[in-house]
Amino acid sequence: MSKTNAHARRYFDARLDRLRLAAEEPPPHKGWIRAIRDALGMSSSELAARMGVGQPTMSGLERGEVLGTIKLGTLRRAAAALDCDLVYYLAPRTTLEEAALARARHKARGDLANASMVANGETGDGDSSTRLDELAQHYLDRRGLWTD
Repeated sequence: MSKTNAHARRYFDARLDRLRLAAEEPPPHKGWIRAIRDALGMSSSELAARMGVGQPTMSGLERGEVLGTIKLGTLRRAAAALDCDLVYYLAPRTTLEEAALARARHKARGDLANASMVANGETGDGDSSTRLDELAQHYLDRRGLWTD
């Protein structure tokens, strides 16, 4: 097993664990730019001027955020103009360790099936479960884990 990958999964799982609640928080229905701008009492024209764009462009940016088509760089510029930081991260649906292990088990099951162990009735008992776990551990942190 690659200690580097396992260490990275543990490291990021710990970091991401602190962010999980934030990932469950839905964005404001009109987007963060509009919500913060309104809360600050800033007009779209004022924000446009702070960003160095025209007011029609500003409306397009706010619409783009809601639609999910805004570029990160543009969102970063809007955040800076609102005296905010842009916080960007991917929120895994499970821990990274669980995801890697599930994928390793999937690959191991495929190999066991290809080896005709299923046809021989060897995968229904405790011994085959041990074989599955051993093979999964073999695949964990190896190249090709994520290819079919």
